[in-house]
Amino acid sequence: MARKKALIIGGLGVIGRNLIKHMAALDDWDIVAVSRRAPDEEMAAKAEFISCDLLDMAQAEAKLAPLTDVTHMFCCALYGGIDATTTEQNRALVANPVTVMSSVSKSLERVVLQEGSKAYGRQLGPFKTPAKESDSRHMPPNFYYEQEDFLIDFQMGKNWSWAVLRPEAVCGFAVGNPMNLIMCFGTYAAISKELGMPLKYPGDLRGFEAINQVTDSGLLARMTLWSATSPNAANEIFNITNGDGFRYVNVWPDWAAAFGMEIGMPQRIVSAEVMPDKAPVWDRIVEKHGLVKLRYEQTAGWPYFDFNMDTSWDVLMSDAKRIDKGFTEMVDTERMFLDLFAEFRRRKVLP
Repeated sequence: MARKKALIIGGLGVIGRNLIKHMAALDDWDIVAVSRRAPDEEMAAKAEFISCDLLDMAQAEAKLAPLTDVTHMFCCALYGGIDATTTEQNRALVANPVTVMSSVSKSLERVVLQEGSKAYGRQLGPFKTPAKESDSRHMPPNFYYEQEDFLIDFQMGKNWSWAVLRPEAVCGFAVGNPMNLIMCFGTYAAISKELGMPLKYPGDLRGFEAINQVTDSGLLARMTLWSATSPNAANEIFNITNGDGFRYVNVWPDWAAAFGMEIGMPQRIVSAEVMPDKAPVWDRIVEKHGLVKLRYEQTAGWPYFDFNMDTSWDVLMSDAKRIDKGFTEMVDTERMFLDLFAEFRRRKVLP
């Protein structure tokens, strides 16, 4: 089997990290990753890491020019937080490295871009569900549109192809990435327990009962590799969720039990306002349980947590297209949550 070489943009986020983990277990991939942060020991053993500010085109050219044998690119980076309006920077995170690699690597076969459900306006309010890849766009700005339009236009007439994936609330193991629903919830639960409180749903009560979806990072990694290598994925856009749905009201008892807590009555708070001052409580938890010494600001992105807890409308995307095209895997979401809580605890990141 011919060897392939991957360039992963955003190698230490929850998507990039778990993609590297999956690819490193295979025999036919060499992996290079770009990240602003230095990799931990585990990740440094799985891929070659390059530190580069991809918003600086001159730096991108200098750092990426030697990679003349890259066969596949994976764009997994994000500038900013949940705001979909940071168009200039996020466009550059795709345009700069793709422009360089298209020029220097004659072996390039496919570029895979990670988007998300904000392409459907999920962040704005209720939207058509189940959302399908053929649905119309919402009124711009949206940085996904800028990235996607660049990629489609730039690829015309070239020998490589593209694929676009739209996961929802990717869940997996990653440390130091605050936009991770598992870590956000785990930090909130641990602090609540330390303060002697039951587990209260902290968002809009309508969100407690709305339908939601997430995407397991392992499932997304496998889908990403499929979309990078399958002829059926060339120049196509795919939704990718676990393939089922859940309501917080139904999983809350199991989540409370996983942390040894009682359930309290839902009580809305704005986490971005009331949680930032809880660093002393977190430090106490770390010492008490012998956890990894993670700075409190690296544990949870409270605006991101609010964004998910306060979504009072259904978030539902159709997986029919990717199943029809050949990627048929699904994941039991309720089981996934419990498995991930257990992994974070086993790795001494959560108590």
